[in-house]
Amino acid sequence: MNLLQKMFGFDPKTTTIRTEVLAGITTFLTMSYILAVNPSMFGLLEGMPSGASFTATALAAIIGCLVMAFWGKLPFGLAPGMGLNAFFVFTVCLGMGYSWQFALTAVFIEGLLFILMTVTNIREAIVNAIPVNLRYAIGGGIGLFIAFIGLQNGQIIVNSDATLVALGDITSGPVLLSIIGLLITGFLYAKNVKGAMLIGILVTTIIGIPMGITEFKGVISEPQSVAPIFCKFEWSYILSFDMVAIVFTFLFIDMFDTVGTVVGVCTKANMFDPKTGRVPRIKQAFMADAIATTAGAMLGTSTTITYVESAAGVAQGGRSGLTAFVVGCCFVVTLFFSPLFLSIPAAATAPVLILVGLFMLEPIAKIDFGDYTEAIPAFVCIIMMPLSYSISDGILSGMILYVVLNVLCGKFKKLNLTMYLLAILFILKYIII
Repeated sequence: MNLLQKMFGFDPKTTTIRTEVLAGITTFLTMSYILAVNPSMFGLLEGMPSGASFTATALAAIIGCLVMAFWGKLPFGLAPGMGLNAFFVFTVCLGMGYSWQFALTAVFIEGLLFILMTVTNIREAIVNAIPVNLRYAIGGGIGLFIAFIGLQNGQIIVNSDATLVALGDITSGPVLLSIIGLLITGFLYAKNVKGAMLIGILVTTIIGIPMGITEFKGVISEPQSVAPIFCKFEWSYILSFDMVAIVFTFLFIDMFDTVGTVVGVCTKANMFDPKTGRVPRIKQAFMADAIATTAGAMLGTSTTITYVESAAGVAQGGRSGLTAFVVGCCFVVTLFFSPLFLSIPAAATAPVLILVGLFMLEPIAKIDFGDYTEAIPAFVCIIMMPLSYSISDGILSGMILYVVLNVLCGKFKKLNLTMYLLAILFILKYIII
């Protein structure tokens, strides 16, 4: 136990090895979809083989998780992020017409800037500047966002040209399987069964076989080489306005997605330092995604972030870096057993994300709804995350409104210089990009 405590910050008073392992596997299963999404997305770009992208994605995740486990000692999983990969492919490459080498260069520069910002404590200062009620709101907003992702993955909620979103076909196979999985996992939780999320995913996957939804894709495959995309940087446009704007966009999205995830999940798990009220080892946690982003760019993949799905593992009881270590080990296994893991359908992990959304809502009860200078920004932060499909936009809009509203009400003592600077920077971000 002393070795585990030294290596991962493991505390036998708050968790067990079994709990940490189950939490790690659960987090991995809820975020493993990126192993299927990234190769298919990058495969749209000429010269980026899907097999190489799969390997690069897994390796970036492994590096991030291991740094988080041994250095950050926090229960967070890391991997190339959704949204940022879409910006990479559809905006920078297909939209603006730049090569994927140019985009990788932007990601590499972003990673180096993040390392610099972490070493100089800039990112930590930003987190500490977030008001307490907004921290509670971030946790609740992430909960709604995760639940929304789960509802989409299970096809319970679908796109609608008339109303933006609508109820999916309840009689379709994926929706039925998602509902069955939700009932199974919910029942296991109601009965306080240990490992409810993991059991729910596995049972739902098995049920999906006779329904024709779970497609068995094999067991073992040889990892593909990353040689075609390794360190393929393009420096000719490094001083262009587009490069600056793209790096700035990557920087903002990554920073506030990670800040939101770390603050929100830690708030739900009561992982704040009781004396200072701050997230423990947050500098090390930020360094994990900075290093992983830089390494990921060298390997040939998009920005690596701390995954919001880590909330699934925390809800399962994960509290230390051992959870992150297990997530990293799972990604190592996928390098050789990718067909087996990719056989798990989205409908099997959707119920877990929906329930995690419920668990993440708890901090909302701590918000001071009697003070409208606190309640209104908090509400906007909460509602903007799922509706804008962005953790960072939720945080930015809530923070801007918090500063402006308190200034208008003359409550200057609630604000500090960092909050003023952040509000101005956030407003400029929306004007420039």
